[in-house]
Amino acid sequence: MTISKEFDAVIVGAGFSGMYMLHLLREEGFSVRLYEAGSNVGGTWYWNRYPGARCDIPTESYCYTFSEEIHREWTWSSVYPEQSEILDYCNFVANKLDLRRDIQFNTRLTSAEYDEKSKKWKVCTGEGDIVQAKYFIPALGNVSIPHAPNIKGLEHFQGETYHTSRWPHEKVDFKGKRVAVIGTGSSGVQAITSISKEAEHLTVFQRTPQFVSPVKNPLLSPDQVKEMKNNFPELRRKIREHFIGAPTFDLRRPYSALEDTPEERQRFYEELWNEQNGFQLLFSYLDITVNDEANATLAEFVRTKIKEIVKDPDTAENLLPTYLIGGKRPVVGTNYYETYNQENVSLVNLKNTPIVECTKKGLVTSEGEHEFDIIVFASGFDAMTGPLMKANIRGRNGIFLKDKWDGGRNLKTFLGVCNVGFPNMFTITGPHFPLTTNAITVNEVIVEWIFDCIKYVEEHGVEEIEATSEAEETWTNHANEVGEQSIYAKVDSWYTGANIEGKPRGFLGYTGDYLMFQEQFNNARDYKGFTFTPKQNVAVEK
Repeated sequence: MTISKEFDAVIVGAGFSGMYMLHLLREEGFSVRLYEAGSNVGGTWYWNRYPGARCDIPTESYCYTFSEEIHREWTWSSVYPEQSEILDYCNFVANKLDLRRDIQFNTRLTSAEYDEKSKKWKVCTGEGDIVQAKYFIPALGNVSIPHAPNIKGLEHFQGETYHTSRWPHEKVDFKGKRVAVIGTGSSGVQAITSISKEAEHLTVFQRTPQFVSPVKNPLLSPDQVKEMKNNFPELRRKIREHFIGAPTFDLRRPYSALEDTPEERQRFYEELWNEQNGFQLLFSYLDITVNDEANATLAEFVRTKIKEIVKDPDTAENLLPTYLIGGKRPVVGTNYYETYNQENVSLVNLKNTPIVECTKKGLVTSEGEHEFDIIVFASGFDAMTGPLMKANIRGRNGIFLKDKWDGGRNLKTFLGVCNVGFPNMFTITGPHFPLTTNAITVNEVIVEWIFDCIKYVEEHGVEEIEATSEAEETWTNHANEVGEQSIYAKVDSWYTGANIEGKPRGFLGYTGDYLMFQEQFNNARDYKGFTFTPKQNVAVEK
């Protein structure tokens, strides 16, 4: 194996975390190469170009907070930005920081292996590059491996097929077309409301109905833009001190939902529903996501709203969720339930009428055949563990990361960042990444911690840094204990791997809030959870 180039660090993935990691390391003087499979920066927002794609966190929080200059120079147009605007923002940041000179696009990681003799990572790419680096930082994203149901005969379909997370760059024309959308998660809900405006007929195939909170997307006024730009230090402080890293969503009533009378509670829920501020519903009362009885009050309110909005009783009944509200990845949408009142939209309940096979003309369910011109898969991802387990990553003694985790049956990490047996490797947005917080602010915390850790290693003459088994065990037990106490333990979802047939169940993410997560990382700054191999003749002080 001939090494063509050597770097201090190799990063994989040019999403928000990879871009920030590249910037910090390069500013410190490290030599860095970032490999990206796409043709440009943006990560999730590069790949997910489906109709209606939009962020569900307000712009004031869904942005980098490490640079006041970037914050002042960029202007958002609306409260909840569309995919194209977020991608424009990523490109603006890449240009501003001149990141592209150290990014190699259209390049996939094919393998990464730790060489114990040289104490370096050997990284191979699909372009034939073989490079060496002391530090290996996969920032692959936790929703970057699309999942599609295994439908018999799909290869025979003569129409067009698309997956929401691998959408073509050119516009897909739905006008006059018969369209199927399979899946009603976050991307499915957004795609359904958008496609229904163009298609001749849209058939939605739903496995599990969702609680969809209404959201509106007003344009930002000049005064709002000015306030966002001028109050950057205060905004950053509020984000870092907020329980999900998005201060727009406040806890409206800091007491139990059961303390209000049914009449008062109903008035309050109506008020929040009419605000159309998405996730705010989940933060109506203190105990919505921790007390099943309190949770039931909000869940029943939303079910009642669905029955009020959807005119056809059978369709409305099929749209009623039965799980604890907030137990799955929260979904927001604009006029989602109203979409089912359109004459060109119909709903198929897959639990009652499953798909049997695909023919050249369309999909056959247990009740008959539906003919389509286009099939859209909005069927989610092999999330959290999938991207890293499908990557060809080997640590000490040649062990694969997927085998170290026993295919997910023995998932253990330290902080969701470090793994025993994989020295000098730091993963970002993998398993044990917080599930219900503002992802960009979480990424900033993780990237800054990794950066400080690497500086510590270099300043103290360390050749290898590796998590200890004790630290890994303690952190994983903590993540599991917090998970067991959460609402997510009671609901099947991709948070626990339940969306993939045969995937081991477990707490793939971290269910503690943003403040608890930051505390864990601050506590880890003493580096007592690591073993260090010093360079020869160099003593390491802790």
